[in-house]
Amino acid sequence: MRRRRHGRRGALRGRLLTTLSERASKALCSEYGIPLAREEAARDADAAAAAAARVGFPVALKLCGDGIAHKTERGLVRLGLADADAVRAAATGLLAAARPEDGEVELLVAEMVRGARELIAGVSRDPQFGPCVVLGLGGILTEAVGDAVSAVAPLERRDALRMLDGLGAQVLLGPFRGEPPVDREAVAELLVALGRLASERADVASVDLNPLILRDGAPVAVDALVEIREDEAAPAERERATFDPAAVRERFQPLFHPRGIVVAGVSGHPGKFGFVTFHNLLACGYRGEIFPLKPDGAEVLGRKTYRDVSEIPDGAADLVFVCTPLSVNLPLLEACAAKGVRAAFVASGGYGEAGDEGRARERELVETADRLGMLVAGPNGQGVISTAESMCAQIVAPYPPPGRISVASQSGNLVSAYLNYAVESGVGVRVAISAGNSAQTSLADYLEYFAADAETGVALTYLEGVADGARFLDAARVLTAAKPLVLVKGGVASEGQRAAASHTGSLATDDRVFDGVCRQLGIARAPTVEHAFEWAATFATQPLPRGRRVVVFTTAGGWGVLAADACVAAGLELAPLPDAVRAAIDGMVPARWSRSNPVDLAGGETRDTVPEVLDLICGHPDVDAVIHLGIGIQAGQAQLFRSGEFFPDHGLERIAGFHERQDRRYAEVAREVSERHAKPVLTCTELAVTDRHYGNAGPQGVKEEGRFCYPSAHRAISALAALVRYAEFRNGR
Repeated sequence: MRRRRHGRRGALRGRLLTTLSERASKALCSEYGIPLAREEAARDADAAAAAAARVGFPVALKLCGDGIAHKTERGLVRLGLADADAVRAAATGLLAAARPEDGEVELLVAEMVRGARELIAGVSRDPQFGPCVVLGLGGILTEAVGDAVSAVAPLERRDALRMLDGLGAQVLLGPFRGEPPVDREAVAELLVALGRLASERADVASVDLNPLILRDGAPVAVDALVEIREDEAAPAERERATFDPAAVRERFQPLFHPRGIVVAGVSGHPGKFGFVTFHNLLACGYRGEIFPLKPDGAEVLGRKTYRDVSEIPDGAADLVFVCTPLSVNLPLLEACAAKGVRAAFVASGGYGEAGDEGRARERELVETADRLGMLVAGPNGQGVISTAESMCAQIVAPYPPPGRISVASQSGNLVSAYLNYAVESGVGVRVAISAGNSAQTSLADYLEYFAADAETGVALTYLEGVADGARFLDAARVLTAAKPLVLVKGGVASEGQRAAASHTGSLATDDRVFDGVCRQLGIARAPTVEHAFEWAATFATQPLPRGRRVVVFTTAGGWGVLAADACVAAGLELAPLPDAVRAAIDGMVPARWSRSNPVDLAGGETRDTVPEVLDLICGHPDVDAVIHLGIGIQAGQAQLFRSGEFFPDHGLERIAGFHERQDRRYAEVAREVSERHAKPVLTCTELAVTDRHYGNAGPQGVKEEGRFCYPSAHRAISALAALVRYAEFRNGR
């Protein structure tokens, strides 16, 4: 087995790597069933000609050696050699091009694999998530185009098929230039084999199969490059921890459902965090008892304070909210633990975010909490909310309505953003927490709690980095098996691309790996905070669809056309309007209606038409979801009636009330038929954001029905597409 030693460092933490020769690389790949082009090795021109005759003309000829890394760039490949004389001539030229630093060289004679399309596949090792399989568009434009996807090894068949679905150039996967479509099963089998290689051979640092030529749709590797970690094998795969929902709930009970709260560092100054936290707990009606600590014992907000923890009754509090200076925090935890406090939220800063000294203090904080058996959230956090307890233990507003969304974020201000959207939309929150520095309790721990908590319907998070990839994978896998996870990831632009010698390595960027993790685990990765909340609100309030077939229902034409375009762009199916539905609507409205999908009533509806058509469409078995457009138009005119000089005379008061009742009725019917038929019905109008001052009865009615009113069809369809993808994930597709 020939190897080429070199000192590539960085992604593999400075370990020395050895590159196997092309023949040795292919031999390893062959052990795992990876399809390879037929080839033979030769030492001289005559032997190469004889090998070519056995392989079958035409052939490709390559010069390979221990020190040759990039054959194509040096012109050491000859293609399409049609006879023995051509092979001898090419072999003589290639041998003459050898350099001393190439080491011992040989000729590889390979069959010419014909195909109009090329892919690239391989293995890389991510610092957080470990071995990953990479698939991309191949050929000379591989790195320029950058159309590639990733998944964490090992892979299941459905993971591999999802990787194919994740490629942007889907048109190249269908019939192309007279060639059949890509054999998806064959490609998936190859990717699963690479995942098995990556998982079983911990010493393999990377594998590069470039190109993979698609012959009759099936992949054939014509080149392979494998890098081995020379110094030591990686540690064995970590055994996944057993998920014990009851134990997880017990651990987090004092944080999210405390009997009482000690607020340490209460101040009489309204600008101090201790004052704000105390105020917010009182103002939002916390159900338990509050024990404010203030060294001088002076009243705050008309309430008694305690000079010292020793004055607090034993067992009366489960949680301490810490707004005190760093110097007193460790003794504070000791004293609170002695009183039965089992959790602490540390808002104090000056820990890990403050450099080496702060990191040392943070370690000491965790060591103390671990010794005391105390859960610690933070430090440097914003706060924690639990609407079931009317608990707003945080240093800022707002306090959201109760609901089924549970929030955990590595940024406090983005917790606030999610909570503000909850307040504005009326779609409520179960619990919310800013993770701060996550010194002891990480985002993965919160995801596990959301999985264990029966009242959490959907998890919503923001993160910038994953310190322990394996732990995150375990927690996310448990969560998404039962309920959706929506996230936004920041810091993408600053991550850059890790340098690597192989093409697959350069394609395995941090963000592409993370995107692959999301695809593999059914995580809904949203592009913006706005989308993230809207998707979470959709998961919290709508049933999962059975498929991708959508009907757009509108009372005006332009909206419907744009919505139909957005459905197609999002990968949804614009369902053909069933004949029975068409015939039924023909009997309800004038003939000018669209008679197709989008269903545009063209202003021909009467008092009961919209509710009847909604029920008709939603109830048909060939429809999986409905986009409902046009709510609020009548209520908007009612507002104009009410604001004009002629109101309330001339019948305006009566008609304005009728219009507003109708729009509220449409919102009620949309929710009712959605629940009865167990299908999503998403209602959208720009009035949700453009008419907040007057409170238009249409979007207001949607809010009163506990549903989210989308500001545009595009935003609704984006949320519906997230629903569809997760439903398919749950169904094993």
